[in-house]
Amino acid sequence: MKIVAITGAGISAESGLSTFRGAGGLWEGHDIMEVASPEGWANNPELVLKFYNLRRQQLKAVKPNNAHLVLADLEKSFDVSVVTQNVDDLHERAGSKNIIHLHGELTKVRSCLDESYIIEKEGDILLGEKCPKGGQLRPHIVWFGELVPMMDVASDVVLTADVVVVIGTSLQVYPAAGLVLMAPPHAKIWYIDPHPSNELNSYFGDRLTVLSTTATKGMEVFKEWVVKKWG
Repeated sequence: MKIVAITGAGISAESGLSTFRGAGGLWEGHDIMEVASPEGWANNPELVLKFYNLRRQQLKAVKPNNAHLVLADLEKSFDVSVVTQNVDDLHERAGSKNIIHLHGELTKVRSCLDESYIIEKEGDILLGEKCPKGGQLRPHIVWFGELVPMMDVASDVVLTADVVVVIGTSLQVYPAAGLVLMAPPHAKIWYIDPHPSNELNSYFGDRLTVLSTTATKGMEVFKEWVVKKWG
């Protein structure tokens, strides 16, 4: 039995990480395009590096929550893949093994010159810090206006699902939001979010279960259902 989890900011918010957009479309007080676009990087790389260095430091101070842990625990008995819009490593730290990061990984850097140069990085990313070919290192994050290189991989995984569980996402950011619509006709769909979008109701009908609650509470209910039905 194949479970595919599509996770968004809501699952990490319960660990204390800031969600992507705050009031007025700002992210930690910054216009998103200043710190999450190729144009912002070109205009002020020092600001962008400072912004992501702070995010990297914040990540070290938080831990996976029970929703992450439940997903990892299900992997012991079922075939589970996680497709995440999040750039943190909380799924990895919880113990999940099959993770597709759509929007990059905060713990990694890549070269502006050599796209294949992607490495784990401890500490701050510094202006002037370069890859062996001389390219400035930048956060390994998919910014607005950039292609989502793992999208095809994620789509292929969703096509194999018997159950898709969508956790902590508003389903507003495309192309990631369209992934759940690729679920096979037989697949059951679970949607866990305190303020769920109603866009899936007409599409999936009685195949859809919606839990208007937090990721941690919702995943306990989901686990009980999975174990009862397939355990």
